[in-house]
Amino acid sequence: MAENFLELVKDINSQILEDQRIPLMRLIENNSSKIQLQIDEMKQLRAEYDTKEQYCTFCKDPSKPIPGMTLQESVSLDALTKYLKHLEDKYAEIEQLMSKKYLPAQRKADLDEEMIVVLERRDLAENLNNELQFRHQRLQIISQALTLWVKSDMSRSFQDFMEHIQKNKDLHGEQGIVEELLEDDRGKAKEAEVLLYYVERFNELISLGEYEKAVYFAANSPRRILQNIGTVSKFKAVGKIRGKPFPLLLFFEAIFSISHAFRHPVDAELTLEGIKCGLSEKRLDLVINWVTQERLTFSEEAGDVIFDYGEQDTYNKAKCLALAQIIYSECGLHKKALLCLCKQGQIQGAMEYIQQFKDFTSDDLMQLIKLCPHTELIQCLTKEWNGKPPYLSFGLAVLHLFSVDMKKVGIKLLQEINKGGKDAVEHLMINDPFCSLEEWQELANICLQNGFDKLSNDIMSVLQSQAGVTEISEEDDIVNLMQHVFW
Repeated sequence: MAENFLELVKDINSQILEDQRIPLMRLIENNSSKIQLQIDEMKQLRAEYDTKEQYCTFCKDPSKPIPGMTLQESVSLDALTKYLKHLEDKYAEIEQLMSKKYLPAQRKADLDEEMIVVLERRDLAENLNNELQFRHQRLQIISQALTLWVKSDMSRSFQDFMEHIQKNKDLHGEQGIVEELLEDDRGKAKEAEVLLYYVERFNELISLGEYEKAVYFAANSPRRILQNIGTVSKFKAVGKIRGKPFPLLLFFEAIFSISHAFRHPVDAELTLEGIKCGLSEKRLDLVINWVTQERLTFSEEAGDVIFDYGEQDTYNKAKCLALAQIIYSECGLHKKALLCLCKQGQIQGAMEYIQQFKDFTSDDLMQLIKLCPHTELIQCLTKEWNGKPPYLSFGLAVLHLFSVDMKKVGIKLLQEINKGGKDAVEHLMINDPFCSLEEWQELANICLQNGFDKLSNDIMSVLQSQAGVTEISEEDDIVNLMQHVFW
């Protein structure tokens, strides 16, 4: 009985739970539907917000503070009203400004059409003006010629007189253009007209401030009529323009590159001005390219400008010396080219250069060691080189250095020879045919005065040990140390 009762209770409880589960499931389903609807609405709102955000990227985040207002002002109705009025006034001002500053696209198209018409009229007027100017200049020249013919004895016909003017260019005008204006050949006259057009058009571009166009217009002018110092002066007068390339430097870049392409060397005066301009603008790279690659006309002045620039710019000194050496060598200025080699430390190259160009005097070499007092250079010049006798006397070189206030270099040379001992001194003196006994005595005194007592004694000992040589008095004439060899 008890077991049957328990089973009955279980059946009743399961029925009750089953009856309660059905409303609970419905409740959950209803809640799920509501949540799903809310999610769909949020997705739709989010999509609409993203679409608006693409077109309104300037919208401010309302959660952020209002720019220009404190937190206290941002919650004050009066302050907000005042700020709103300020923003409305600013918006009206910007809207009015935009209506004045910007025009409809159709208005721009109309203006473009009007500009095309005006440009066509300008071109027609320019052509007519050029034609009239050509006729005027030709008539003016003929009028001057007629006046001169009337003032002369009129022994020749006017045609012969005109031919004489063409040959002698007696009339004033552009060089080379007057003759062509007088030509009957319309082709040559047309060429003269083109030249005049280039000159006038260049001046027009300068006056309009279109300097880059003027640069390339001048560089490509026929017969290089605008590649002259007059054009350089005009670009110099323009000066530098902030935010734009220097017109003068552009001009030189253009004419130097064209000279390389067409194999027409730029004259020496323009070459010099171009190098000066490049260096003044700190464009050594351009100058290197011009000197090594382009067709220029070198001059001593151009080499001097680069040499002096290298003395000031120690970082690029070696490059400047190499460039100056190229220019000096091309101009046949061997003394200056040799100096550049020595200042670069190319002593072996300098010795080969001296051997190649055998026109260096002892005075030239003395001046060289004064300008470039390298110990290695002086030693090479005062010793045999490639089986040939020394170019300079060691004794005279040292005396020269002491005489021109280059005592430190002289002492350094004395230290070097002192290291070799008496044998080295004797070998040096015997193989020196230029230095006299009196000069060797003077050198011995200098050694004594500068603390080289042993070297001084060695020199005097060699002098006294020479056959046929006695102590030298002040009354004796200057005697060469090697004189006994020739007796």
